[in-house]
Amino acid sequence: MNRLVSRHLSARIGRIGVVQPALQGAFPRTLTSFSRLHQEQKPPVAEDTFIDEEEVKGATPKRQRVRPTRMKPFVDSEAAMFARNTSVSDITLVPDQVDLTALEKQDIYMKSQRKITKAAVKFKTMTPISPSMRWYKAAIYPHLWKGKPHRPLTVARKARNGRCSNTGRVVTRHQGGGHRRRVRLVDFFRKETGECEVVRIERDPNRSGHLALLKNKETGNFSYITAPEGTRAGDTVQSFLNGIPKNIVDEFHGQTDPAMLAYRLCRKGNCLPMWMIPVGTVIHAISTEPMGKAKFCRAAGTYGRLIGKEPSKNKAIVRMQSGEERYVHLKASATIGVVSAPDHQNESFGKAGRSRWRGIRPTVRGVAMNACDHPHGGGRGKSKGNVTSRSIWGVLAKRYKTRRGKHQNPNKLKDRPRYKEQRK
Repeated sequence: MNRLVSRHLSARIGRIGVVQPALQGAFPRTLTSFSRLHQEQKPPVAEDTFIDEEEVKGATPKRQRVRPTRMKPFVDSEAAMFARNTSVSDITLVPDQVDLTALEKQDIYMKSQRKITKAAVKFKTMTPISPSMRWYKAAIYPHLWKGKPHRPLTVARKARNGRCSNTGRVVTRHQGGGHRRRVRLVDFFRKETGECEVVRIERDPNRSGHLALLKNKETGNFSYITAPEGTRAGDTVQSFLNGIPKNIVDEFHGQTDPAMLAYRLCRKGNCLPMWMIPVGTVIHAISTEPMGKAKFCRAAGTYGRLIGKEPSKNKAIVRMQSGEERYVHLKASATIGVVSAPDHQNESFGKAGRSRWRGIRPTVRGVAMNACDHPHGGGRGKSKGNVTSRSIWGVLAKRYKTRRGKHQNPNKLKDRPRYKEQRK
């Protein structure tokens, strides 16, 4: 009875103002309290325009209860400022003092901050008039080229849909369909000498990072490279794999100071051999052999760090973001800086259709298949029965060791941390 009376009175109240209680004190400015601060700190509202959420729920039909009372204004909070101050572009590429322990702690700190502050980064969103628009989130890159790629540096990509070119059987699952693409011919060798100018920064549909179109000032040739973070049109980069040019040597008037030479050469986007790079430098597009192709740290936002050199073994030690340490040749190449598009990991497709546009087919559960297609298949599609968890090929999924021995790869100096070591 009391419930009916209260609902009747709330319907009679209509648009009578409800006084909002004042905030009792300020909240602590920590990362854990920013969401609470945005939820509880509201702008002052006139008494005749404020409608309490409970009154709307009681005074309106069930079909109209989904409308919000007021949109929350966007406030440039300290979390957003903190995210900008701890971005990947602020990493010191060539540190002044080499303290490997401090550099390792800095890498771990940056990795954790990129996860904490992802809510404060601005992304492109849509008005949520449908579920697919509600969860869509894409990073904003206003400096990207809006036109088509450089045609001579592209080739047609023949779609094989994950099937064998000879038998037609599926050899790679979850592939098929998607929009037509052209493969960009990226220069992962950087053998051409001379100063190159960055013409523009382009998006590549075949990879997560962006590409930089270079034009050699001496020969006029064009080439694509993976764009370092912070590189823009008009910048200049150079490759020193074939030695230091004579014009740079002449700048020092015959006195080649190693510190000044490192400052002149180790700039963002320059490609150098390992023996010319100072210890502690942030690098990407790392090769393993002299004049070889770049194999490591090519995805968006990735980088490694040169932590040591061993001239007796003719090797250099590089630590990856995962914590793994590897040997590479002392004459192997690497590019200074971090790969562009570090916010790629925080993007969201929003719907399954965008995955299909990219040629990614659905991943079907084993219990939903037939018994002839998966060890978990058959039955009513609710459980796998009295069968241990395993893959589609019958390999056990739990408590079955698939790792090889520790000494299979002689170039791996230290393995990445796993399980309990990773949580420390």
